[in-house]
Amino acid sequence: MTAPPAGTRADGDTVDAASRVQTRGAAPAAAPAPRGRRPLRPAVRKRLEIAFFVLPALALFAVFIVTPVVQAVRYSVFRWNGLGPLDDFVGLANYANALRDTIFTDAVMNNFIIIALSILIQLPLGLGIALLLNREIWGRTVLRVVIFVPYVLAEVVAGVIWFMLLQPRGVMDALFDTVGLGEYTQLWLGDPKVALGTVMFVLTWKYVGLAIILFLAGLQGVPADLYEAAQLDGASWWQVQRRITIPLLGPTIRTWGFLSMIGSLQLFDMVWILTGGGPANSTMTMAVYLINQGTERSLYGYASAVAVILFVISLVLAAFYQHFILRRDNPDAPQPRKARR
Repeated sequence: MTAPPAGTRADGDTVDAASRVQTRGAAPAAAPAPRGRRPLRPAVRKRLEIAFFVLPALALFAVFIVTPVVQAVRYSVFRWNGLGPLDDFVGLANYANALRDTIFTDAVMNNFIIIALSILIQLPLGLGIALLLNREIWGRTVLRVVIFVPYVLAEVVAGVIWFMLLQPRGVMDALFDTVGLGEYTQLWLGDPKVALGTVMFVLTWKYVGLAIILFLAGLQGVPADLYEAAQLDGASWWQVQRRITIPLLGPTIRTWGFLSMIGSLQLFDMVWILTGGGPANSTMTMAVYLINQGTERSLYGYASAVAVILFVISLVLAAFYQHFILRRDNPDAPQPRKARR
């Protein structure tokens, strides 16, 4: 048997000893991390939360707003009676015919008259009543309820009530006779000269309650300390209202003005029940004209063009109002630059 070369055992022992020393001094290897779901970054999680709440609203908006508008634009370029395929393409002829129709242009003018009169009548009336009801007076709660009841009534119910009251020799004429004003009785809904004024009276009775409630809510946010300071400075009641109340009530007034404008543009129910747009088209509005052309004459393509025109007018006025009037209530909106001196 051959003996191992000299130094082999010693070298082997030296290597084994060095290996053991390195093994003892080395840190233990880290255990592999268990596999699981990685946490979402805050930005991604925030986007998902926004999408979760916004997407249902966007879906409803697309189904009930965007889709009908797109369909109306599609129908408006055809001559269509509501039945059968869309095969009679006329392009922009329906729009041209609407803009040439004096009845439609008069209806547009009536809508703008209603907008102007609604603001000029309901704003001072609603603000005055709100200032009165904001004070400590007897029966204030009952008065608030009585004033707000007409607004919560359905338009159909309110329209039928006033249609019956304003009939010739009806309750309104009897009331005039009772107070000795019988000579001022009119064909309230049958005379082209007074029909629009009568409709405006009914609209004011119906919708001034909304202005009053909004103004009362805005008045609750005016600090009482400002009133006390103004009284100590000797300010009169009118100075207090002009310098304190009305400026601080500005955002509420501007919001109500926007609602009043859009509601006046889309006015249909009350006019349809009271006059149907008559007499002699003196109370015709765009919405009533649209329904007349569509459901009464089966000109659905033409009526769709009128609907698109109404939509464009409402959109332009809303954008104008938002840009020039409501932007001051949004501190994040870019403000117009001041002219340099």
